[in-house]
Amino acid sequence: MAFYAPMKAPDHPVPSGDRRIGRGLMAALETAGFTVELACRFRAWEGQGDPARQARLRRAGLWLAEHLAASFVRRPAAERPRLWFTYHLYHKAPDWLGLAVSARLGIPYAVAEASRALKQADGPWSDGFAAADAAMARADRVFAMTARGARGVAPVVGNRLVRLAPFLADDPVACDPEGADRAAARAALAAALGLDPDRRWLVTVAMMRPGDKVASFQALARALRGLDGPPWSLLVAGDGRARPEVETAFAGLPVVFLGALEETALSRLYAAGDLFVWPGLKEGYGMVFLEAQAHGLPVVACDSGGVADVVHEGQGGRLVPPDSPEAFAHAVRDELADDAARAAHGRQARAMVAAHHDLARAAETLGSALHPLL
Repeated sequence: MAFYAPMKAPDHPVPSGDRRIGRGLMAALETAGFTVELACRFRAWEGQGDPARQARLRRAGLWLAEHLAASFVRRPAAERPRLWFTYHLYHKAPDWLGLAVSARLGIPYAVAEASRALKQADGPWSDGFAAADAAMARADRVFAMTARGARGVAPVVGNRLVRLAPFLADDPVACDPEGADRAAARAALAAALGLDPDRRWLVTVAMMRPGDKVASFQALARALRGLDGPPWSLLVAGDGRARPEVETAFAGLPVVFLGALEETALSRLYAAGDLFVWPGLKEGYGMVFLEAQAHGLPVVACDSGGVADVVHEGQGGRLVPPDSPEAFAHAVRDELADDAARAAHGRQARAMVAAHHDLARAAETLGSALHPLL
């Protein structure tokens, strides 16, 4: 199988949820029985609405498609891809490669996490919107990872649509039925950072970039300013060029900024925390919510974007309206006030991820939809 991600290659050097999802899909496809080859690292994304740059990217993509197809044709038949799989195409990152290559080779074409915003049909990314629509219309399978995404693409895709639940592919703690040793993780982090272990530790993990991420940080700060009850500290993992804005939003609050953490340190942070808090405004769904719950952290989030697909109300999660900092603070206060209930909610969250969002389930969905195409 040839695999391609026009938004960001799975081996891109900058960590992100998008990169992690791409890697997870490759792992799930391997688990489903495919040999997966990263076909190209060409990034088709254009975020400014610049028609000249979009035209250049289109020309480059089509040129690459022609040469990539020719290189596959020169291979022995047994070494050519039998299926093309594109992850995350939309108006800002259309797939200029997959349709052309799959047509030249005469192989099926599948896409995952395509999105469709009708307001872009006549906007500055209208060409990308049309290209993404054409890809979905001709794809043999289209995998939607959220209910919102499925509703958006259904008019173009019809019965070729397959629901694929978001999943974790590479979290060793999530695969351990006993979970992390929370007391040991907490003691180690308190010693390393000089934290007070008697305070409640709120945890959030996010990139600090302009737009929806900064808006979520600002919403979180507004909510926490109204939080009373047991003493608490917020531990923030993440960094980015908008960090000054984020730090300004939390001025005067008990916040510890940890910077960007590698995966082992991030796992220790989840294991040591008491509650994961992140509004997640307009998130596609948010891998961090699955990561936190897999480590036994209950979650308070906003019912925005696709968050409800990974944070299930009453199963270790609390969802509140996105425009109510008071409701967010009230949900956090409730969780912090009852240690036994919070621990039970963490166990529920962990069980929910294990039951609905694991690698094996994703591989079964992908395999059952794709193998009949071959």
